[in-house]
Amino acid sequence: MAAPVRTLCCSVFRLSTRQISTTCGVQGGQKWRLEHGLARSGTEYGPLTDLPDWSFADGRPAPPLKGHLRRKQERETLARRIVMLNSEVDQGMEMWREKQEEAKRVEEHKKSLLLKPKGKLLLKKKSKS
Repeated sequence: MAAPVRTLCCSVFRLSTRQISTTCGVQGGQKWRLEHGLARSGTEYGPLTDLPDWSFADGRPAPPLKGHLRRKQERETLARRIVMLNSEVDQGMEMWREKQEEAKRVEEHKKSLLLKPKGKLLLKKKSKS
């Protein structure tokens, strides 16, 4: 009896026009938040994520939660990486400037070694400038 039910079920699926989507759906409001310069989801950063959930009645702050400590560590690591990469870019720019200046000095030195105009050519050059 199980076989006919199975066959019936499979034939119903074949006749059905309903299709199943396997793509990843966009979270509700994600497009709006990105357009307004906010995080993709409401739980990435902000007061609901960054501030403690509770505090003691006498005003002492609550101990930090694991997620808060993890996010703080991730942000600190990212900040250190940004500073390191920024310093590398600065060093690269400085080396490039030095190479440009050296090339300019070499070019000027080559020009200074060229033969100088003499006689009538010198007089023509002075009268033009």
